Amino acid sequence: MGAGIFGLSIAWACARRGARVRVIDPAGPGAGASGGLVGALAPHVPENWNAKKAFQLDSLLMVEGFWAEVRAAGGVAPGYARSGRLQPVSDLTAAQARAESAADLWRGQAHWQVIPADAFPGWAPKAGHLIHDTLTARLHPRRAVDSLVAALRARGADVTTEAPTRGAIVWATGWQGLRDLSAAFGKAVGSGVKGQAATFAHDAAALPQLYVEGLHIVPHADGTVAVGSTSEREFDAPDSTDAQLDDLIGRARGLCPALATAAVVARWAGVRPRARSRAPVLGAWPDRPGQYIANGGFKIGFGIAPKVADVMADLVLEGRDAIPEGFRVEDCL
Repeated sequence: MGAGIFGLSIAWACARRGARVRVIDPAGPGAGASGGLVGALAPHVPENWNAKKAFQLDSLLMVEGFWAEVRAAGGVAPGYARSGRLQPVSDLTAAQARAESAADLWRGQAHWQVIPADAFPGWAPKAGHLIHDTLTARLHPRRAVDSLVAALRARGADVTTEAPTRGAIVWATGWQGLRDLSAAFGKAVGSGVKGQAATFAHDAAALPQLYVEGLHIVPHADGTVAVGSTSEREFDAPDSTDAQLDDLIGRARGLCPALATAAVVARWAGVRPRARSRAPVLGAWPDRPGQYIANGGFKIGFGIAPKVADVMADLVLEGRDAIPEGFRVEDCL
């Protein structure tokens, strides 16, 4: 139940293991937060290591193979590239220390480096130094959803807006699902946080994405650059843009020289599911045999989806529970 990135990825993980799968979402695939614009698959800072950061790293190292397989199965490109990321350095000593910890924690699979600020002239903002990490990747959220739908249908899975349910049920229903869980359990499990984003007409596909003053600036393969997002705990209209996006667009133009005169070609607003702990909520639904929950993943949903899909397929199909502490449904109760 739910055709966002969690629901579709779990369905794919189950289908590729031979399960018969149906995905049901009354609003259609990618109708919620997964139909956004940004698509930054970025790691946490390599320090103060914990289960959430380790889980995310495992998933980011799975991402390339995951999307290559999905693309091969369905023939639709998700817009994936491990393009890296630049960030201005605010504390040079801390940035250099993190470079050393990344060398250990990231298992030699990627680098966190301090580089001169003029290494990417005309793209990165002026600063004393930049952090360049090579673990960060991108994909186009809407194309990634289309890619998964095509792969599932190629495997004979049904992706539909309405159908009877039978067998095991995985509830991957986004922020409304967290709201329903809060009502069912009688306590706050999570809520929705609105975000707004925009796309500029500017071809920077060969450049790393930027993370500057809280903004993700992500070049895509189609000759556009996506920028996001706001974080709005309180909102009246979940899917409409307003002056907060106008302000974000103005900030992006000021921070990234290449966008100063680029036209805005798309505006988006949607609500992301944020669990109370900010970690994903995964596991069996208490007191509902054969039913499961996969939700949360606030801001990191696309990056952790491959690992979420694997551990949920393990649980649903094999009864094997490899969900880390802090991610479990009971941890929210």
